[in-house]
Amino acid sequence: MGHYTPTDREIDVTTPSVARMYDWLLGGTDNYASDREACDHLLRIAPSSKELALTNRAFLRRVVRFLAEECEIRQFIDHGSGLPTQDNVHQIAQKADPQARVVYVDDDPIVLAHGRTMLEENAQTAVLCADMRDTDDIFEHRDTQRLIDPTKPTAALFVSVLHCLPDASDPAALLRDVASRLAPGSYLVVCQLVSDDKAIRDGVTDLMATTTGGRWGRVRSKAEVAEFLRDWRPVEPGLVEVSRWRPDSQPTVWKQGNEWEEWGGVVAL
Repeated sequence: MGHYTPTDREIDVTTPSVARMYDWLLGGTDNYASDREACDHLLRIAPSSKELALTNRAFLRRVVRFLAEECEIRQFIDHGSGLPTQDNVHQIAQKADPQARVVYVDDDPIVLAHGRTMLEENAQTAVLCADMRDTDDIFEHRDTQRLIDPTKPTAALFVSVLHCLPDASDPAALLRDVASRLAPGSYLVVCQLVSDDKAIRDGVTDLMATTTGGRWGRVRSKAEVAEFLRDWRPVEPGLVEVSRWRPDSQPTVWKQGNEWEEWGGVVAL
């Protein structure tokens, strides 16, 4: 049976949640009127947002498959995992090895509620209701220690979540902290929303900060994200718009000129 961390935090359906907004953009049903209204506002500023969410999810599938099949990674920590959907990290990784282990981390209590159902028959997974910045709590948690062997390589995923952190939280320091806790041969997967258009960066940042009650960070530039990862060696093809990261045989490539994009890649530690 999978494990989850209990939480006393109530689900607030009146304030939009990033996880539930992402669920709606992916075509899911685990969202509320407040989330859908916030997505309507977002689509007016950045009409490509739904396409972007789908592109990002496809990147997650490819990167986990690459890590599990080609790099033989058997341990994953998925920071800001969001609501369960099709092709979750453990489902992809366990196709390569049924014993692959995954710890999901998210601070939205609805993710925890749905994770109970999804993981109740999978002993190789756990869902932690935690802030990804609380690295001591995450790595010292009994389920992390049960599933993640600190002496073996691990993939730490930060897929489309660093834009939820303000600059004051120092995302680069968070990545260094997590990397310092992982064994040699581990990997970081990092991508976040970027835009070369300052008006888009500021408009989306202001909208999301307001609608989520401050639970948001900032749309950044490519150079800023590259700076987060400067200490490590990128895996080919490097840091790119995510539809261009090891695309499938018939990729859906992100259109140049869209308001924003998901940008990043995989680095070896």
